[in-house]
Amino acid sequence: MKAKELRKKYIEFFTSKNHKEIKSAPLVPENDPTVLFTTAGMHPLISYLLGEKHPSGTKLVSAQKCVRTGDIEEVGDPVHLTFFEMLGNWSLGEYFKEDAIKYSFEFLTSPEYLNFSLDNLAVTVFAGDDDAPFDEEAYNIWRELGMPVSRIAKLGKKDNWWGPAGLTGPCGPDTEMFYWTGEGDAPKDYDPNNKLWVEIWNDVFMQYNKTEDGNFEPLAQKNVDTGMGLERVTAILQGKASCYDTELFIPLFEKLDEIRGVDTPKSRNDSERIIVEHLRTATFMMGDGIVPGNVDQAYVLRRLIRRAIREGKKLDISEIWTTKMAQVVIDEYSDVYKELSRNADKILEEFDVEEKQFQQTLEKGTREFEKLIEKVPAHIQKKVVSGKKAFYLYETYGFPLELTIEMAQEKGFEVDIKGYEKAYKKHQELSRKGAEKKFKGGLADNSKATSALHTATHILHQALREVLGDHVAQKGSNITAERLRFDFSHPEKMTPEQKAEVTKIVNDKIAENLVVTCEEMSVEEAKNQGAIGLFGDKYDEVVKVYSIGDFSKEICGGPHSENTGELISFKIKKEESSSRGVRRIKGLIGLK
Repeated sequence: MKAKELRKKYIEFFTSKNHKEIKSAPLVPENDPTVLFTTAGMHPLISYLLGEKHPSGTKLVSAQKCVRTGDIEEVGDPVHLTFFEMLGNWSLGEYFKEDAIKYSFEFLTSPEYLNFSLDNLAVTVFAGDDDAPFDEEAYNIWRELGMPVSRIAKLGKKDNWWGPAGLTGPCGPDTEMFYWTGEGDAPKDYDPNNKLWVEIWNDVFMQYNKTEDGNFEPLAQKNVDTGMGLERVTAILQGKASCYDTELFIPLFEKLDEIRGVDTPKSRNDSERIIVEHLRTATFMMGDGIVPGNVDQAYVLRRLIRRAIREGKKLDISEIWTTKMAQVVIDEYSDVYKELSRNADKILEEFDVEEKQFQQTLEKGTREFEKLIEKVPAHIQKKVVSGKKAFYLYETYGFPLELTIEMAQEKGFEVDIKGYEKAYKKHQELSRKGAEKKFKGGLADNSKATSALHTATHILHQALREVLGDHVAQKGSNITAERLRFDFSHPEKMTPEQKAEVTKIVNDKIAENLVVTCEEMSVEEAKNQGAIGLFGDKYDEVVKVYSIGDFSKEICGGPHSENTGELISFKIKKEESSSRGVRRIKGLIGLK
């Protein structure tokens, strides 16, 4: 079964069970300050999992684009990916464990769908602890479906518990499904340590709320959140050892071979896998409006592209080539993700600019390396490039350690590899601490403070359009209970006068105590009423439109204040560049 058929069958199965298909949300989450990217299908549904009404109902299904960056350095092996598609279905206070598990079982084993043999399946359930009891209900449902006792493992929170994503919030036990990928018959007993048992699906049962004092209280609205990785299951269905061996990557490998002018090899190496994986991810990122830069999502994008280019140099690629790879991704996925074809020109332009800019950066790095070499006295017998300097070349100019070692050897130098690894490890620790500090806080909530800040971004968005022009469009936001951050399209730095005018407009609207209203309508109706939105294929058939008096009208998913009088004042703390053509405002809001 091909990936496109798997995606289609999954959606068709759940729509036949009265689920409403919703579109994949962008890779940058709108209302979750804890992450840079949408890392799971539940991110776009956070406010609805917390109780807000979804315009498409209480039973939903989607194929969601996701990016996870924690394993970037691991990409290159046959397993790790940064971009993937997550197939998911949800119940927002509708059905619960019995229906969710039976749906999963039917889709996996029915001849009409995946037709997996029960003999090759195993599951795990929550074993229970001091916070919550053993999930006996899930265990018994699996037994009723014919799962042998020896294939049902009872595991603790580390394996079979989801959330909360922050310090507090919705959470609960889950049940995970595994498929035997080894040769011959599957073992009678499921062993969690046997890596030939591969996880294929996860059903999460959000039935508790973790409070600030650490207690787990039953949720009034119990939800189901499930996820199945498209790439992983596609490989299993095709009997492939890796998703890199499927049609999801083969066209990219073929284009890479063509660029290199080589015949198709029998197996793929790390450099080839890094290139196709990173450039696929980068293309999807830019399809959602992210452009290379030096902070947050823009920095991750730049890192992916430049790492791919460096790996290309190892394969002796010298031409400008990343646009050719991006075009393959656009061609392969545009039938499902139309934003790729809609933004194709911009995507290819950004790849071209970034690749040429990186070539210049590498030239500067080479000159810097030569300066380092020249400073070493000629009479010194053991000539060494310190680990600190080698890491400086990597961090500042994108020089991989291998390139520094190669250039050093040509000049009769050694490189202090241990010193480099120490500097690199220190850098990782600082970055991790910075990220923890930056994104400290819980899952986006529906508290009064967060709702007020969310409302403030709508006022700010409209104020920017009035002062700077209608070209201004939201490119991302990051909202916590303490502050807001708003990214928007604008080609140049704002003047002090422009910032003052925007601030005045926002504060005037706060003082007017404008009522905030919400209406559900079709995208076409929203467009006709002048609502702000990134139109195209982003939205589902029915959307929520929030109006702030007669001042602002915008498509959005909550939470929001009831009126602007819940705010006191707005102040721009900082205005800066986020990436090419995108500015960032960091603002503070006074609350009543």
